[in-house]
Order: sequence, then C-alpha cells, then structure tokens
Amino acid sequence: MDFQRQTNKRLYEEHAATLQLLARVERVVSGRAGAYPPAAGDPEWPAFARTLLSAIEVEVARHFEFEERDLFPRLEEAGDGDLAALFSEEHVTIRAVAQPLADLLRQASAGNLTQQQWQTLKTLALEFSERLGSHAQKEDGALLPVLEQLLDEDTDRALFGAYAAG
Repeated sequence: MDFQRQTNKRLYEEHAATLQLLARVERVVSGRAGAYPPAAGDPEWPAFARTLLSAIEVEVARHFEFEERDLFPRLEEAGDGDLAALFSEEHVTIRAVAQPLADLLRQASAGNLTQQQWQTLKTLALEFSERLGSHAQKEDGALLPVLEQLLDEDTDRALFGAYAAG
C-alpha cells in the first residue's frame, strides 16, 4: 500500500513483519519447518522462541499501546468510535492468548515442558497467529486508510516521532 503519512507507513511495515513472523510460527509448530516439538538440544528452537517472545512482549505490546493511547481516541473524536472499539476488543482477545503463550515459551526455553504443554503451546501459537494476522490485515484495510485522511502533516509528524522514540 502507498501511504503518505509516516505513522501509517510505520504501522504497515510492522504489520508486514508480523505477518512474516506468523507464517514462520505456523511452519514451526505444524512441523513443516522440522520436528515439533523440537528435539532436546535443537539449536534453532531457542532463537525462534526468543524471537516470538520478544514479538509478544515488546513489539505487539508497544504497537497496541500506541494505537490505544494515541490513535483510537482520534478515531472516536472523528466519529469512527465503532472502528476503535472493534480494534480494542481484538487487542483484548489477542492479549488473552499471548500471555499464556509467552509463559509457555519461557518454560520451553528452559526445557521444562511436558508433552501436553507442548500441545498447548502449539494450539496457543496457532490461535495467536490467526488472531493477530487477521487483526493486522483488518488494520491495513480499515484503520490505516482512515488515519491517512484523519491525520494532518503536523499531527502525523508528532505521532511518528513519539512512536519512533518510544
């Protein structure tokens, strides 16, 4: 997509990176990228788990907080409160899956999962992937075009600067 606003460009780039990571999540936990659960001592698993955990705890959290604090109130003021409410509700459901997934990823990195816990991790990872992927695509199609019209150049510059610094 071709956005003029820096804030939109940044969010779109983050969505694209997220979708790439989620495709990797699906390959890993479905076993298409190797054995799942990974064999003890698998050298690739810890790096993958750290990447996914960082995405959950840092990138997704930061992205959601920015939208909820700085963007959704602007949508509400502009008469698009229903859109803001929809995305806020989706943030809640994504976080509800992300937290137990993050807990299991930490345990898996320490080598402390039972077979049942590996299955739970797989289920949560696939649910997280589906929910977050769908959410990112909806934001690309609905939120970002609205913001493109809503944000003026000065507001965009201020928002982008705060987000980039943050």
